[in-house]
Amino acid sequence: MTDATDPWLIVGLGNPGPDYAANRHNVGFMVVDLLATRIGGKFKRAQKAQAQVVEGRMGPPGPASRRVILVKPMSYMNLSGGPVTALRDFYKVPTDHVVAVHDELDVDYGMLRLKLGGGDNGHNGLKSMTKAMGPDYHRVRFGIGRPPGRMQVADFVLKDFSSTERKELEFLVDRSADSVECLLAEGLERAQSAYNS
Repeated sequence: MTDATDPWLIVGLGNPGPDYAANRHNVGFMVVDLLATRIGGKFKRAQKAQAQVVEGRMGPPGPASRRVILVKPMSYMNLSGGPVTALRDFYKVPTDHVVAVHDELDVDYGMLRLKLGGGDNGHNGLKSMTKAMGPDYHRVRFGIGRPPGRMQVADFVLKDFSSTERKELEFLVDRSADSVECLLAEGLERAQSAYNS
């Protein structure tokens, strides 16, 4: 059973290192980087896991404020579950207070979908998290659309956003960060009705 004082673990999924920084697969990192800026924190190496973390509070001052731990696993995408579960256990975060922010092939570029639980849809980061702690965590699914023509999915997600996509990317990352804040402050249903498109 969770209550308002339980912390939230906001996990941006991505791959570490400059070669991956602007990839579609790293949009989760982009969103948590923005959230870290909003709460005035800087990522530092976690003591208890292969990850970078920022601790702080999100939302208005007072009882509506939420304690958050922003996380960027440094284990590469397909091993994200280990660091996330270690941090969930260390900070005593209920699984339904874990939020994975990730790229989603089956949602058109620019669209968002928030949900609780579900499958991994072939996403290696989600697959690893679900294997480590079960499926009952929140997801903020950032639509990247399907690869064009015969391009392989692996090649598509590990490519940078196109020049056309980059024109909107900053706005879309900002909107995704807003959706996370809304989820924490007002709950899933309100966040879905405001941001699911």
